[in-house]
Amino acid sequence: MLSVSDLHVSYGAIAALNGVSFEIPERAIVTLIGGNGAGKTTTLWTISGLLRARTGRIAFLGEDISALPAHQIVARGVCHVPEGRMIFANLTVEENLAMGAFLQKDVQANAATREYVFSIFPRLKERLRQTAGTLSGGEQQMLAIGRALMSRPKFLMLDEPSLGIAPRLISTIFEKIVEINKTQGITILLVEQNANLALEISTYGYVLETGHVVMKGESKQLRADPRLRATYLGG
Repeated sequence: MLSVSDLHVSYGAIAALNGVSFEIPERAIVTLIGGNGAGKTTTLWTISGLLRARTGRIAFLGEDISALPAHQIVARGVCHVPEGRMIFANLTVEENLAMGAFLQKDVQANAATREYVFSIFPRLKERLRQTAGTLSGGEQQMLAIGRALMSRPKFLMLDEPSLGIAPRLISTIFEKIVEINKTQGITILLVEQNANLALEISTYGYVLETGHVVMKGESKQLRADPRLRATYLGG
């Protein structure tokens, strides 16, 4: 579904990605693992069109999207839930969900998608008129994912979905990510500091260090790799 080839991205004179390449099959959950500054978030921003690569190619369903603006990438079915959620804090839950459906003009389909969002995140329905900034961290993450689903994506990128969430809600969020993948057939690219959790729900993983892919493989194989265990999985 997505192919990233020899991606080089810089912030001014500072190189953030140095020839990153990977592929993501349709309907899979794939995770990017790495420490702070490894290039994980930069990779997602570049796929989304929020950053421009110096060189390299990003292809989605066979089409080169490397030079497209972000809104055209969303229109093709790629949606990004950013680190820190970035909900519209002064808008209600209902208004945030409506913003997610901005490019979708089918009223009936939007209503059906909204009901699906409520079915997996019932709390959002309970707080429909509540200002989003007053939600808990876990509820805000539910809203960020729900807002993304309202765009009816084919490919969903999640950046640190467990960040700033109470431990009791983290497992719920990850269960819902798996459910979205299985029931809706949405392909997912997951960036997550909790490498154990990310590898537990994903089918395949790539390890980034200083802008390079240094390891890749099936998630179960990576979890068993002593090098990965020592560095990212606590031994």
